[in-house]
Amino acid sequence: MDAHLEKLWNTLEKVDDHAVTVRAWGGKLAGVLSAGGRLLACGNGGSAAEAQHLTAELVGRFRHDRRPYAAIPLHADGSAVTAIANDFGHEEVYARQVLAHGRAGDVLICLSTSGRSPNVLAAAEAAQECGIVAWAMTGPAPNPLAILCDEAAAVPAEETATVQEVHLALIHLLCDAVEEAL
Repeated sequence: MDAHLEKLWNTLEKVDDHAVTVRAWGGKLAGVLSAGGRLLACGNGGSAAEAQHLTAELVGRFRHDRRPYAAIPLHADGSAVTAIANDFGHEEVYARQVLAHGRAGDVLICLSTSGRSPNVLAAAEAAQECGIVAWAMTGPAPNPLAILCDEAAAVPAEETATVQEVHLALIHLLCDAVEEAL
């Protein structure tokens, strides 16, 4: 087997317990969304792309046609991101949006392969200030983001690519659980 695929396979076997956590998140998120709440999602680079993938599945559909749900990828508003970065610094680009768009009872999903991205950590802190539930998908624990968030799915892989691939599988599992619960 190709070395990359072998690492992925071995890591997937190690995150089996995360399936239970992510399925529980799906049930909770379905309740939030069906009650008119929203999901906010953030990350940098590939993690931002995965955040946007998640929100697209919820606004669009994953497996089944259903009503769209409020899900916002915080990196996708280029004007807001650049204005906030210019006026307040890059570390605030997500936190200010959490404070602006989030309401008590909403959910924030933070994606970070390192679990140390300052702007993602600031978003999780802002969520706590607002009564927003914060979940993390990270690389190996312990890391600051996994500790800061209410719950975390930490992927025990050293390579960023492997962590991101497992995050995508967990995102699809989350979407499946949301649709099942709805």
